Amino acid sequence: MSPSSSASSKPSATPVTGSSDSGLLTQVPDSRGRFGQFGGRFVPETLTRALDELVVEYAAARRDPKFQSDLDYLLKNFVGRPSPLYHARRLSQLAGGAQIWFKREDLNHTGAHKINNALGQALLAQRMGKTRVIAETGAGQHGVATATACAHFGLNCVVYMGAEDVRRQKPNVFSMNLMGAEVRPVTSGSQTLRDAVNEALRDWMASVETTHYIIGSVIGPHPFPMIVRDFQSVIGREARAQCLEVLQRLPDAIVACVGGGSNAAGMFYPFIQDTQVRLIGVEAGGRSSEAGQHASPLTYGSPGVLHGTLSYVMQDEDGQTSPVHSVSAGLDYPGVGPEHSFWKDAGRVEYTMCRDNQALQTFDTVARREGILPALESSHAIAKALELASSLPADQIVLVCLSGRGEKDAAEIARLTGREY
Repeated sequence: MSPSSSASSKPSATPVTGSSDSGLLTQVPDSRGRFGQFGGRFVPETLTRALDELVVEYAAARRDPKFQSDLDYLLKNFVGRPSPLYHARRLSQLAGGAQIWFKREDLNHTGAHKINNALGQALLAQRMGKTRVIAETGAGQHGVATATACAHFGLNCVVYMGAEDVRRQKPNVFSMNLMGAEVRPVTSGSQTLRDAVNEALRDWMASVETTHYIIGSVIGPHPFPMIVRDFQSVIGREARAQCLEVLQRLPDAIVACVGGGSNAAGMFYPFIQDTQVRLIGVEAGGRSSEAGQHASPLTYGSPGVLHGTLSYVMQDEDGQTSPVHSVSAGLDYPGVGPEHSFWKDAGRVEYTMCRDNQALQTFDTVARREGILPALESSHAIAKALELASSLPADQIVLVCLSGRGEKDAAEIARLTGREY
């Protein structure tokens, strides 16, 4: 396949209601894997049978109480769920407006939301009788999560990773190796996530009889965007229940970073029908708005096919995928999940972007104000949450998905800012 392709503990009450029209936004994808005009399956014939098998097996697994009870056990006792809801009091004071709360996915086992999906898909691979798993990774968190799940289940594991990302994320490469995974650096193209996905898809086409491909985000051909969204929706279900229990209301706004968009999809999906809750996705604004200097397909891109699905993509006048850039390896991707494209065009989710320098400054601010090292990916979302909170009254609540921890980024941040590591 080629890519064409608060300080306030008693905030004002907001009623918990939904719109009947918004219900349509949860009834996707359709039987062809379409989210409106987006999604679908644009793949070589070699993969059609494997994808059809995955559709059937996943549908059966969803109906199987044992599959769900096994996954629930792992999420509670292996991952450590539910992840906490945390009031960032000093950040809220800094913003001088609304109260900022974090959904602490960084406290999951392996340090990010990625483990939710990796465990679900590894359990599915085991159910299908697959003995080998492949994955792609950008920031390394999905690679670590997949290596962890494979070690847990005794599955052989190969992780494709762009050579540039291998350089940027050495601690995660070391962790993957410790857990028995083989990390294969990809030296083609920009040597980042896009190229790692290409190589993983080529491997899958040659090994589909014995291998399951654990895609790490809500991208790729049907049924992957639906499967990853479903496994990550535990984030939003928990957050919704925790807000009602702790705050006695829903938040006024939810903010999450968007690369491929898995943490945002998982966070947003259970709130889609709560139309009084603003949902805001933050893309990587990179260095500038110039082509090749950012990774913001929902802000600057147009509909096109990438990695087997139709979605917003960064592309040139000939429809070829354009180079992208982000200081964050996990956001350095030229496309986005098709459901995000659907939500954008439906007007249900707002999308914006955050520059590299804002994310780096926010990383330092959160470290010194809250004693938390947020992943650079998450720092993009927190930067925009700070801006939003400063414009809102003190009784409003802004909830941020803190998708992962930032220890993995420390060496790269030191290099970029000229500090000793």
